[in-house]
Amino acid sequence: MKIFLWILFFQVLQYASADFKVDRQDLRILAGDKKSFDLYLTNKLSTQVNVTLAIKDENLLEINPVTFNVTENERDFHWNISVRGLSPGYSVISANVTPNITDFSDAFVRVTIQRSTFLYHLSDVVGWMYFLAWSVSFYPQIYINYKRKSVVGLNFDFLSLNIVGFFLYSLFNCGLYWIPDIESEYYRRYPKGLNPVQINDIFFAIHAFWATAFTIGQCFVYEVGTQTVSLIARIIHGLITISIVILIILGVVKTIQWLDFLYFCSYIKLTITLIKYLPQAYYNYRRKSTIGWSIGNVLLDFTGGILSMLQMVLNAYNYDDWKSIFGDPTKFGLGFFSVTFDIFFILQHYVFYRSNPINQLNSNSYIDVLV
Repeated sequence: MKIFLWILFFQVLQYASADFKVDRQDLRILAGDKKSFDLYLTNKLSTQVNVTLAIKDENLLEINPVTFNVTENERDFHWNISVRGLSPGYSVISANVTPNITDFSDAFVRVTIQRSTFLYHLSDVVGWMYFLAWSVSFYPQIYINYKRKSVVGLNFDFLSLNIVGFFLYSLFNCGLYWIPDIESEYYRRYPKGLNPVQINDIFFAIHAFWATAFTIGQCFVYEVGTQTVSLIARIIHGLITISIVILIILGVVKTIQWLDFLYFCSYIKLTITLIKYLPQAYYNYRRKSTIGWSIGNVLLDFTGGILSMLQMVLNAYNYDDWKSIFGDPTKFGLGFFSVTFDIFFILQHYVFYRSNPINQLNSNSYIDVLV
């Protein structure tokens, strides 16, 4: 009996050493066009198996062949699978092998079917434009602080919330992109998903944090007047700190995964984005002035927000994926919320408080108009 079990054990090891894989796990194709990928075997099988390719949404694409047998004497270790796009959208092609004696967990392909290559490249250009606009938007405020040698008019609650938000956003991006254990945990949860963090996300978050930190540093050098961080903002910071400490403890004792900790950091960032404009808007209203609050920052932020939403609309149309906007409204909602406040700030600056003498800028200087 023991000899039989050992023989069976070694046979299973021999079968398991043969894995099904694909030469690419991401395939982009136009509706109506054809492309292909290779399914291959890492080692020769010792018994015949049946391979069946399953499509997540059969209305979006068709494949050929759908099923085939692999014998123990198979000489060809790879098979070319033809894919034809039918309608715009996202789908996944997965391989199933019976009997289940091989590892085929990596034998899947994410397929993106798009309407137009032009829209794909246009979306890419728009994405980099809003990335640039949001990155540059910090500098008009830094310049106006330097020029006036004063930060009077720049709300400290806005700054304090902003730096906490960008710190947590940087933590989320860097952790998910650069820490292998956290990235591995993400793929264990979403084995056929893509890492949502790109290198430009990391650059923007870190740059935004240090630009905000530099602006806060100006508050220790230049005139501040009677400004200070409000009690409400301090309570918010206290609650955030307590929450972070509790979650760190839960992570250390392994009650939660560090990926969950990073997700919580990102949720705090989203909440901060929703509330951080309120103190500055109220501060302008109370003073009946926008002096000290850079309109250039607002205009660039407005531009970035409009372009961000435009990119989402372009992608939704190109991939027929309107759920990315309306089914998961967080990103679109944040862009819309930011643009709404930017419009309010523009009205404050150019309409509501324009008649205030201290709001009049030197029209002979482009830099003055910008900031």
